[in-house]
Amino acid sequence: MTMRQGKVVAVCISQNKGERKTPVDLVKVRENHGIVGDAHAGEWHRQVSLLARESIEKMQRMGLTVDTGDFAENITTQGIDLPALPVGTRLTIGETLLEVTQIGKECHTRCAIYHQAGDCVMPKEGIFASVVRGGTIKAGDTIGL
Repeated sequence: MTMRQGKVVAVCISQNKGERKTPVDLVKVRENHGIVGDAHAGEWHRQVSLLARESIEKMQRMGLTVDTGDFAENITTQGIDLPALPVGTRLTIGETLLEVTQIGKECHTRCAIYHQAGDCVMPKEGIFASVVRGGTIKAGDTIGL
């Protein structure tokens, strides 16, 4: 049985695409835009990216020194099987409402993590969402389905 509630472990942003994201205390999320101040925000279907702590721990067990934000995810979650969520699933996170728009992504340029480990979890286990209702998200917030 899939757990129906999880929590936010970390929220992360970056100024530029293609780089690791830095954990911050909280993020402001704008409807139909994404996270204010993040390089991936904008009017498209991948406004916010999510990756499970469990996926990061899988890479750590492979010997990598990685942590939250290292896979360029905006929100690191715990307790929800993200890749099992169907596109269209709505998640309440803190004050916000997100809608899953894509599961995984094609990795055109093999990232440093792929070259280090021979694998990367983000293309298979990361998910993307658009913002239906804005607000703030911070570590410790509950994620509901």
